[in-house]
Amino acid sequence: MKNISSREPADKLIFALDAAGYEEALSWIELLSGHVGMFKVGKELFTSVGPKIVESIKQRGSRVFLDLKFHDIPNTVARAAEAAVGLNVDMFNIHAAGGSKMIRETVDAVAACAEKRGIKSPVVLAVTVLTSLNNSDLAEIGFETTTSDLVLRLAKMAQKSGASGVVASPQDIVTLRRNLGEDFVIVTPGIRSADEQVLDDQKRTLSAFEAIQAGADYIVVGRPIRQAKDPLTACRRIIQEIADGLA
Repeated sequence: MKNISSREPADKLIFALDAAGYEEALSWIELLSGHVGMFKVGKELFTSVGPKIVESIKQRGSRVFLDLKFHDIPNTVARAAEAAVGLNVDMFNIHAAGGSKMIRETVDAVAACAEKRGIKSPVVLAVTVLTSLNNSDLAEIGFETTTSDLVLRLAKMAQKSGASGVVASPQDIVTLRRNLGEDFVIVTPGIRSADEQVLDDQKRTLSAFEAIQAGADYIVVGRPIRQAKDPLTACRRIIQEIADGLA
């Protein structure tokens, strides 16, 4: 069974809370709470603001995806993961490239910590290949493989090591779903509205409709909502795309 309920189209939408500071982040939380399924707190915001942004989101009854991409020796990542459990986040991620031992120790530490606290264990996601990277980028850093082959290899290892799911490009969804089954969680960044392209550093993207139709459990959207003239209208449009993809 998947760890997080995702029955409604809006539940599948994760808003990337990439704000520069606490007040800006809070304004987005106030605007979008109840309209999106989860808020993603990344490195910039968490480094700037700290745990209080997670607390602010939880106080408003919303869910949190802590996107810090832990990658270190197994013991260090396991301890960081326990701290994430202490923050009561609903989902967080680690780099699959850290290896099976790192993933397994983290998953075990999270389960033990959550049980001790009497709370539900958060979803542990493994980051496969960043959506800003393509085949040329992999070759540049020494990987003699394609993004799709590396994604599948890392995802299989992560699943075998106990991870709940992966963060992967929308273009990898079909292959991952076919190879890893229906219960493995797929969270997909690099999402663009079908009718409004945003030029940025994401190289492997799809629309929300296409990603959900392909089998993504959750999609992460930031700039197409944040940079829209009317963010709520943009948000509703993406939720409609999700609904259409589910149908």
